[in-house]
Amino acid sequence: MSDTNENHIKNPYINKEISWLAFNNRVIDEAYNENNPLLERVRFLSIFASNLDEFYMVKIPVVHDKVLEAGMSTETGNEAYKDMKNLYCELEHALYNMEDCWTRVILPELEKNDIHIKSYKNLKDFQKRYLDNYFSKMIFPQLTPLAFDSSHPFPYITNQSINLAVILEDIYHYEVFVRVKVPGNVKRLVLVPIKEDIEKIGQAKEEIFVKHESKKHEFIWIEDLVMENLNQLFPGQKIKEVHPFRITRDGDVDIDEDGDLNLLKTIEKKSGTNYFGSPLRIEINDKMSEKVLNILLENLKLNSSQVESLSSPLGLSAIDELYDIDIPELKYESFTPVKKEYLSKLKKTSSIFEKIKKSDVFIYRPYDSFESLLDFVRSASEDPDTISIKIALYRVDKYSKIIEYLKMAADNGKQVVVLIELKARFDEERNIAKAKELEYENIHVIYGVHNLKTHAKLCMVLRRENEGIVPYVHMSTGNYNAVTAKIYTDFEYFTADPEIGEDAVDLFNSLTGNARINNYKKLLVAPLKLREQMISKIRREVENHKKYNNGYLIFKMNSLIDIECIDELYKASQAGVKIELQVRGMCCLRPGVPGLSENIRLTSIVGRFLEHTRAYYFYNNGDEELYLGSADLMERNLDRRVEALFPVNAEYLKKIKENILDIHIKDNVRARIGLPDGTYVDPVVKEGEEPLDSQLWMMTHQHTWE
Repeated sequence: MSDTNENHIKNPYINKEISWLAFNNRVIDEAYNENNPLLERVRFLSIFASNLDEFYMVKIPVVHDKVLEAGMSTETGNEAYKDMKNLYCELEHALYNMEDCWTRVILPELEKNDIHIKSYKNLKDFQKRYLDNYFSKMIFPQLTPLAFDSSHPFPYITNQSINLAVILEDIYHYEVFVRVKVPGNVKRLVLVPIKEDIEKIGQAKEEIFVKHESKKHEFIWIEDLVMENLNQLFPGQKIKEVHPFRITRDGDVDIDEDGDLNLLKTIEKKSGTNYFGSPLRIEINDKMSEKVLNILLENLKLNSSQVESLSSPLGLSAIDELYDIDIPELKYESFTPVKKEYLSKLKKTSSIFEKIKKSDVFIYRPYDSFESLLDFVRSASEDPDTISIKIALYRVDKYSKIIEYLKMAADNGKQVVVLIELKARFDEERNIAKAKELEYENIHVIYGVHNLKTHAKLCMVLRRENEGIVPYVHMSTGNYNAVTAKIYTDFEYFTADPEIGEDAVDLFNSLTGNARINNYKKLLVAPLKLREQMISKIRREVENHKKYNNGYLIFKMNSLIDIECIDELYKASQAGVKIELQVRGMCCLRPGVPGLSENIRLTSIVGRFLEHTRAYYFYNNGDEELYLGSADLMERNLDRRVEALFPVNAEYLKKIKENILDIHIKDNVRARIGLPDGTYVDPVVKEGEEPLDSQLWMMTHQHTWE
């Protein structure tokens, strides 16, 4: 056995934060990838930058806490400190790649396609007049300079806002520090008129917004415009220095549910703009003076190791605004999801339930339309035989039709019960607003479960029929969100299976009434028994393999970091079970290590759509099982969340395995192959093998899983 393999066996788990950064590296690979259309590459780079922001907000505090809790005098503390140092090295590499991709790759390509990011100084006079007028009318009234001196405390700096650090010289030649916050309700990239635009509208100074009709696009960063017009804010004063900066704060809202008796009020206080976590890093431009930087560091309680000096614009995720440019040839070809005609074009509301009662219905978003779910909820709200709708909402879109249909149902006399998870990270404020909106309509609203997040995606409609009350259940791997439904891949399942219906009734009773339900007929429910049941099924595969030599597992998920589950997969591999893992994001398992995991193959797909499905397939000596649902194999999902995995019937099992899971496994275009050291490489297309892009295949074979 090689030294490398011995080390991997001694340390069989990849650090999860390093694994997360490896996933983000796969995202930026798509920004570098010349086979992707240019504006799609811009979007990938924007996602990469946004992911880094979230990483600092969510992951870095956890890493720091580990070091503090372990203490440097212990072996565990030394390991934690070593992990933290390695992590910061990886972050430094990630920042270098981000700047390199923007300055060396994306910007030149934008220029070639007549998309220009200009500086104010390089604009023509008529463009400056237009922008100065735009500033005066749209930006200037919103600016509030906040001085820092003996009479004024250092101002609050909101999370991820763009700010200007200004040094003024007053009439007595004293220097004063002033913070100016750039408004967050305007676009970061301001469209600059070109000559043809001005000729169409006449004098630029009379216009605030220009209708742009040229093929040439020019933009300026909003902070550049503000800096060039600060004389309007400080007339007669000398501006000695001005530099943009941006901070990232701890975004992990600490909620003590034992002490916080009113969860709604607590989250209102501790989330969004009302919550100021500790600063974790500061981004500055590389021209900021040491004097200004020291003022910021001292007052934000940061040290020099938490400074990121960038030559690229701060908050680079804002470049996703360029995607609004209407140049179809610089984007993916348009794609229209398939609508299930037998669900969406029915003459009476009861027909959709008749169809589901006759046979289960499987939906694969975004290749199939989200409209099927909307029609299901709308039909229930209008159906005279529907008596109740119960639904668990985790993340909903701002203008949610589902919310409107639920209110319609309440108006029509249905009992409507909605569980809204207030602790859905970064969606707290929106969920609070939706909860209040529903309560105003006399809908029963539940704010989650004590000390648990409700992550299960579940909707149940109860209908009065000849044989009694019949539950119709919709289950999903993804959120009830029309926006993400267009870009996330997710499985949906409609069923009138009586046993799943009984399980859904019991699950909602446990969510709304704290009922102690410990056993479910078909659903695998966390945190009760999901971990135990998953491990039992993996062990069953091992026993079957010992008897029949045909053990086979396919697991597809977002993250695989639960150590107990990883250990069971290692044992299964050592017993000879063939295992295909497809993990989009974090994966702490080391695949392909002799003596540990040589029978495990790991792939990850990053492409046009965000792979969000969770599927767990067990060959089970020919008596195959396939579970879909909301849970990844993570400690938080298995132990600290309400999750539900649901089985599909035999007909759909075969179609999903052969026409979805197997195709993803064979992907040799978008897939990346995981290696034992935690890195990923491109697949090798063998001689005579055709290229297979699984997402493209799904877009052109949408009827194969019906």
